[in-house]
Amino acid sequence: MKSVRKGLRAGELEKDVYERLTCARCEEELTTENDPDEIGTIRACPECGTEWEQIG
Repeated sequence: MKSVRKGLRAGELEKDVYERLTCARCEEELTTENDPDEIGTIRACPECGTEWEQIG
């Protein structure tokens, strides 16, 4: 699982004018999975299931 920052650099993710993250392949807005026992947040594409880790 890559970080959101690496996904943006690699072109796998895109940000729109409202800072929402979208999957570049599916053009779907990412969902957020927040586990209270883990540090960070998991961002996932609902269409293809690819996940990225967002820290901070």
